Amino acid sequence: MKVPKRIQPLIDEGLIDEVVSRLMSGKEADVYVVRCNAEIRCAKVYKEAAKRGFKKSVLYREGRKTRNSRRSRAMDKGSKFGRQQQEETWHNAEVDALRKLAAAGVRVPQPYACVDGVLLMELVVDSGGVVAPRLSDVMMSAEEAVEGHAQVMRFVILMLCAGLIHGDLSEFNILMAESGPVIIDLPQAVDAAANNNAESMLERDVNKITSYYGQFAPELLTSQYAKEIWNLFEQSELRVDSKLTGMFAVNSEAADVDGVMREIESANEEERSRQERLIEVL
Repeated sequence: MKVPKRIQPLIDEGLIDEVVSRLMSGKEADVYVVRCNAEIRCAKVYKEAAKRGFKKSVLYREGRKTRNSRRSRAMDKGSKFGRQQQEETWHNAEVDALRKLAAAGVRVPQPYACVDGVLLMELVVDSGGVVAPRLSDVMMSAEEAVEGHAQVMRFVILMLCAGLIHGDLSEFNILMAESGPVIIDLPQAVDAAANNNAESMLERDVNKITSYYGQFAPELLTSQYAKEIWNLFEQSELRVDSKLTGMFAVNSEAADVDGVMREIESANEEERSRQERLIEVL
């Protein structure tokens, strides 16, 4: 097929030998199957910011650190150079996340190189050696759904223990490889400790996945995995081997507002008495 303009530099540098086919077109990138020597890999070509369908990307960038202060200032100002740096940071964020999560034990595609907005990485395949289907295209039994859901929840825990939240997790960015679920599409990965939207993003991720698997195993639909995971994380009790129950008891006790107000008034009265004694001494 005709070589896409954005991939040509990788061919010129010898990183890619041939573009085999177009695999898919998504809201943030086009993906191609490519040949690199004897290996078949994929090339993810990120779309320009104006053409991406990814909404409110600024929410996902919150909390990301930029080592170079000049770049950081330019990004804040929104200059042409700053916008270029934002794009580069967006692309590199996925590479960084893939490497970090792989080291944490999460099954993700292996990245090989990222050049001018093109990410060259592992092509995930199924047991037959062909491109792995997305979770959204797979039918399963109730037992398989419960097992698959548990695997993805385990990955969510590993991600969170590594300090990251996917931020856009759904049945459309999980591939079903021979070895099980593989998490993809991570340029928007969120810093769990530095992003004010972290809790809501984790809850959305977990609830989307639970809702999907719940079509095949309805008992999952009444679970509270998102709240359970976040509570453990917030209490600094989340571990890579944490055992989830899917249950979470919400504290329904009404706040003792009157009691709090009495304590405040008592403290104020003590302070007034202290001030009066001080005046008498003076």
